[in-house]
Amino acid sequence: MQMFQAEQQEKKILLDVQGLKKYYPVKSPLGKLGGIKNYVKAVNDVSFQLYEGETYGLVGESGCGKSTTGKTLMRLTNPTEGTAIYRNHDIFQQKGKGLKKMREEIQMVFQDPYSSLNPRKRIGNTLEEPLIIHSIGDKKDHTNRVMDIMGKVGLQADHYYRYPHEFSGGQRQRIGLARALIANPKLVICDEPVSALDVSIQSQIINLMQEIQAEYHLTYLFIAHDISVVRHISDRIGVMYLGRMMEEATTDELFANPLHPYTKALLSSVPIPNPKRKREKIQLKGELPSPLDPPTGCVFHTRCPFAMDRCKQDVPTKLQVNDKHVVACHLYD
Repeated sequence: MQMFQAEQQEKKILLDVQGLKKYYPVKSPLGKLGGIKNYVKAVNDVSFQLYEGETYGLVGESGCGKSTTGKTLMRLTNPTEGTAIYRNHDIFQQKGKGLKKMREEIQMVFQDPYSSLNPRKRIGNTLEEPLIIHSIGDKKDHTNRVMDIMGKVGLQADHYYRYPHEFSGGQRQRIGLARALIANPKLVICDEPVSALDVSIQSQIINLMQEIQAEYHLTYLFIAHDISVVRHISDRIGVMYLGRMMEEATTDELFANPLHPYTKALLSSVPIPNPKRKREKIQLKGELPSPLDPPTGCVFHTRCPFAMDRCKQDVPTKLQVNDKHVVACHLYD
């Protein structure tokens, strides 16, 4: 344990997110006369840290706020509250040139590679665009840079002149990865980058991402709903439910010793290759509550098989179980 703590101290924090909230206003049917009726609490008080060179997996079922977290960190949408300190600067306070510089160092790979590419532009022009926007190199050097990054992600030179509709899903995701990498970023936010791909293609893209990470010393925030995929690529994992962080631990620790009932339910749904090996399946009752009207206290108490009266009233605080594991649950308080 002391050795692990020493390793954590040696690692440098690249991104420190504290108290992140993103609420979307729901207006009255009367329009301006009725004002704002309520708020959709997509992300509600989420905190985590990313260390240089690691992959942090953010996992949870659809609607838990994972993608909203990533888009907010990219400033594609502005936060309601909270801070995100990147290299001693708050991302949410950046404007103009400061925001442009930050976006050069923080790039994003989107879930749907086809909708994130301009259908009217050739791939070569799409990949050159970040270089033009951020004034990287000169025009003569752009083509060489594009050809180089295309080779890194497994694309051929003649792909430079093709349009997005001429590629397969796996090839388009390679293009999205190339576009994120061409500006030489430090942090890449991956929003479900393999969820729309076949299993065989998923493994190719994930292996490619790991090779590129080792070569360029990248830091990944890997967002996904498939916890088995997150296990393969992540060093640490954060589990989200209905806008809140339920549990956080190193990958090995989380799979060996899951603590939160929601994490246990997620792990029980993962298929086991060995049919002789049995695992208790946890069936969650009811549907995912609406973020428009989340439950009081612990947001998971309406589906939790171990819910107590306290869970309906008090929001659980994060408890440091050990140096590798944090959980927000009254069962361990």
